[in-house]
Amino acid sequence: MNNTTKHHLIAEVARATGLTQAEVKIAVEELLESIAEELERGRTIEMRGFGTFYVKERKARPARNPKTGEIIPLARRMVPLFKFSGELKKRAGKGIRADGKNIVKK
Repeated sequence: MNNTTKHHLIAEVARATGLTQAEVKIAVEELLESIAEELERGRTIEMRGFGTFYVKERKARPARNPKTGEIIPLARRMVPLFKFSGELKKRAGKGIRADGKNIVKK
């Protein structure tokens, strides 16, 4: 399975919209920064048809160093999570774009 980078996504959006890659890069980076800032504030970001970004508390617990076997306490912490929408789950499972074109290469 090949991974897609932020650079590749920027190039694809620029091609699809006619905007320059520099303009798209600014918009993408600003979107990602806004999401990160909202998560820092403990807020939830809902994107209909895509999914929900949120933070969840992980309780303090003991952990074990696998090398030494030593018990190490892990502090309470907040972790960012993403829950995808049913629509995104269906599309990812089928490999189909919103415009109906098949994106899975054989």
